[in-house]
Amino acid sequence: MEIGASLAALELYSSDPAAIASFYAKTFCLSCDPTGGSIDCHADGRRLKVFAGQAGQLRRAVFRFHSRSDFDAHRRLLSTRGIQVSEPGASHYTVSDPDGRWITFLAPEVDRPMPPGDSLLRARLQHFALRSPTPTKLVEFFVDDLGFVLSDRVLDAQGDLTAAFMRTDSEHHSLAIFRAPQASFDHFSCEAPDWQQLRDWADHMARTGTDLAWGIGRHGPGNDTFLMVRDPDGNMGEISAELEVCRPGRPAGVWPHRPQTLNQWGVAIMRS
Repeated sequence: MEIGASLAALELYSSDPAAIASFYAKTFCLSCDPTGGSIDCHADGRRLKVFAGQAGQLRRAVFRFHSRSDFDAHRRLLSTRGIQVSEPGASHYTVSDPDGRWITFLAPEVDRPMPPGDSLLRARLQHFALRSPTPTKLVEFFVDDLGFVLSDRVLDAQGDLTAAFMRTDSEHHSLAIFRAPQASFDHFSCEAPDWQQLRDWADHMARTGTDLAWGIGRHGPGNDTFLMVRDPDGNMGEISAELEVCRPGRPAGVWPHRPQTLNQWGVAIMRS
């Protein structure tokens, strides 16, 4: 059973936070405000904070629970599994993943509505992805310790894990992990309401003079259509549409490690 939460915000490190904020203000229609050591970039349904630090690394991922009962149940689950919690509070708690990133969980009432942006383009922050030289270890942490549910995994010819997609509610994945030589951030994705708005986002990227780094394509796991752009630090920002909604008890799928798994329509970005 899914834990009943969805992605609410991400915090990224950058050696040039102002450049990253400017890029996402332009491409993802975010309003950006300096806020005590970070730049808060936001629009209705999507929020990124950028901090000074090593480029290409995630500082924190924030999940919001859909109900107080799910929030309380998850906190009890972590306690029974002996998971150490930091920043404990009545409406939030934080854990650290094996690579030192913070994963924060919020009760529903603590998430204040974000100010609406001035763009007619709609998309909500939906998932993020990490790269790891030890993907199995990271997947085991999120599944066995934090209670995420495995939707699909990708295996190479030797049967080794090259990618995994995990969900926290009915949507196919809120987190993906890819095997890669170094631990780093990979991408975040905002879900557009439909295929037509994905097209509108592509037109918007063209108007801003931003080349697509990948897509438009269709992923295998998740079956969503997508486009990606690449920021100055090398991170990718994605707009996707029509992501699979998983039925209760859906068994985890297995995909072969090949370009067609990551993009059914053509060229893929292979992390390993």
